[in-house]
Amino acid sequence: MNDRYEEGELDTGLLSPVRAGTPAETATGDRAWLQAMLDAEAGLARAQARLGTLPAKAAEVISERARAELLDVRALSLAARETANPVVGLVRAFTALVAEADPGAAEYVHRGSTSQDVLDTGSMLVAARTLRLLTADLRRTADALGWLAVEHRDTPAVARTLALHAVPSTFGLKAAGWRHLVLDSVERLERLLDGGLPVSLGGAAGTLAGYLEYAGVDAEGGAPVDPGDYLDRLSAAYAAETGLAVPVLPWHALRTPVADLAAALAHTAGALGKFAADVQVLARTEIAEVAEPAPAGRGVSSAMPHKRNPVLSTMIRSAALQVPLLAAGLTQCLVSEDERSAGVWHAEWQLLRDCLRLAGGAAHTAVELAENLVVDPARMRSNLDLTGSQVVSERIVAVLAPRLGKAVARTLLTDAATAADREAVSLGEILAALPQLQGVLGQDELADLLDPARYTGAAGALVDRAVLRAPGERSGE
Repeated sequence: MNDRYEEGELDTGLLSPVRAGTPAETATGDRAWLQAMLDAEAGLARAQARLGTLPAKAAEVISERARAELLDVRALSLAARETANPVVGLVRAFTALVAEADPGAAEYVHRGSTSQDVLDTGSMLVAARTLRLLTADLRRTADALGWLAVEHRDTPAVARTLALHAVPSTFGLKAAGWRHLVLDSVERLERLLDGGLPVSLGGAAGTLAGYLEYAGVDAEGGAPVDPGDYLDRLSAAYAAETGLAVPVLPWHALRTPVADLAAALAHTAGALGKFAADVQVLARTEIAEVAEPAPAGRGVSSAMPHKRNPVLSTMIRSAALQVPLLAAGLTQCLVSEDERSAGVWHAEWQLLRDCLRLAGGAAHTAVELAENLVVDPARMRSNLDLTGSQVVSERIVAVLAPRLGKAVARTLLTDAATAADREAVSLGEILAALPQLQGVLGQDELADLLDPARYTGAAGALVDRAVLRAPGERSGE
């Protein structure tokens, strides 16, 4: 076996098809993470140059050489085994790379910084780039679900509770519910993109002492710097260079940004998982109210030629089951000892990457599912009739309650439904023959009450209300 490393050999997504080949996979790969850390280094140099504590020419050279393709990502990965993080080897290799172009500029690489500042800032850059892809896909999904909601606003369909037929509803209301959850996720992710992803500036132990010391050394005339003023100006400059937010405090051991990411990504995966789980139920052979798009070769079984498996919803659901578990691990990393942890911070990296790429893969897959979902209104109506109008028993109880008394009406309908099941006839036939209802409920009124399409409650109005919510608008506004 050839043990020479080639890009893509180690993890090609073979066991994670939901993210394989998606934009989120590319945005969270090793090369993308390496580029983000280089962007963090270059952004720091430019920020320091803005403040006059680093030569502008050095910042220019550092930025020009900050290109992931110029470094061996596999070699950096192996070197990380000697230091427990990839930044030490990266700084060494990057310094040498800059020195090839300008030995003087190499002196200013990683000036006053520490590994965690670089990796955390890089992580936030990766997250921001992935979240933008993710929210774009979620918006497309929401748009498609909105069209389904409007188109099927009044399409009668059975609502199921505890796996059984409950009362009539509409397919439009179900689609509106899916859309609402997706927009809830958009809201959470965009809140992170709007100030929730900060740069990391702490130095060795969260005091920024190294930054301040080098600033004094490098400032014109070697004049001392005011710590508070320099901190504010450096943070603002670094945030401007990276497009990230300014933190109130160094967050080496205060992991709220990562915990917030975990929560939002878990919600996203769960929201899409609800959509997928419902599609799987509705696509069952015996239900068949919806179907996934099935281009040639999609969903084939290795053993059963007749099958066309619901692969899109299956992949989405697989991500929905994984991300909350990974997110719990990230939340647990809030319990971090001292000013920098030994192992807790390190445990975040792969968990965060997997949350991002699984949620991103699910969102990308959901676009195709939502935009091409096949809906069968005739089958929905047929399924509504399976119980012989028993799905409207609640309505009949409500109508009879003032005429017979609520308790009597409920007992009567319970007994009638049991008899209908026992005798394999419709509920209407049983009710029409009941002596208790003679002169109480006319045949025309009974026929109207038994029509499930006429008992969908406020479903239409709820759809109208839901589709008024625009992407990015917060729930309840």
